[in-house]
Amino acid sequence: MNQHDERAADIATPRRTRDIIKRHNLELKKSLGQNFLIDLNILGKIVGAANLDKSKGALEIGPGIGALTEQLAKTAGKVAAVEIDRRLLPILAENLEPYDNVHVIHGDVLKLPLADLIRTEFAGLSGVSVVANLPYYVTTPIIMKLLEEKLPLENIVVMIQKEVAERMAARPGTKDYGSLSIAVQYYCEAEVATIVPHTVFIPQPQVDSAVIRLKLRKEPPVEVADEKLFFETVHAAFAQRRKTLGNNLLAAFFGKDNREEMNAQLASIGIDPARRGETLTMEEFAILANALYKRRASS
Repeated sequence: MNQHDERAADIATPRRTRDIIKRHNLELKKSLGQNFLIDLNILGKIVGAANLDKSKGALEIGPGIGALTEQLAKTAGKVAAVEIDRRLLPILAENLEPYDNVHVIHGDVLKLPLADLIRTEFAGLSGVSVVANLPYYVTTPIIMKLLEEKLPLENIVVMIQKEVAERMAARPGTKDYGSLSIAVQYYCEAEVATIVPHTVFIPQPQVDSAVIRLKLRKEPPVEVADEKLFFETVHAAFAQRRKTLGNNLLAAFFGKDNREEMNAQLASIGIDPARRGETLTMEEFAILANALYKRRASS
């Protein structure tokens, strides 16, 4: 295969990926989570989970050398890809040259005004989804930024560390269920789409990944009087997982001398203080947070 044929092949193959790394003398940075996917089947599953077509746009975070970007460009009407590593910009320009519907943006997604970016990049399209292979070290901050800023997104389809994906999609009463599960599921319907073995990357990470699909809700599944207090209540309940709900709430909201008041308040809403945080449903957390809101308002 000559170099022209090599460039014509999909990026996400072992041979093409190694050729790009070698030709550009690219030293991969572990600090940026640079592990390049070399499995077209898995890329197809990622793109498919986003439910894209030519009337929709895709915002990609961390395109790397463009393996996923290329597949998105074939499916979506427009792709905007945000890359923090300046060294990759000329590589992306070369690899994505055949696709006129891709715009690569140099920047840190955690610092960019994403609402403005979405409005500018995807004007006239019927919907936008985030689709990305996220670096492990910054997965949660990126996803929480996307959710908390209440961006006009249809889906967030991301490949992340398997254990983190399982925590995001976890149900009450399971070992993986915690504050991250509730935070994500307050904004989205969460579903693990596929497991990705560590062997399909160059270089190989030490752990397996998973593709999670987060379908944005139009409205949260529970009604809360104060969103900030709701999340404070959730975090307090999981502050020390081995402690009972009552002990965690006592430390966070009531003070150690007010156990009787706390027990009475929990009894009034039908929640046993001897339970642990991981047994409470989102609806129960909403009831609890709303009771704390009334207590705070009346004091």
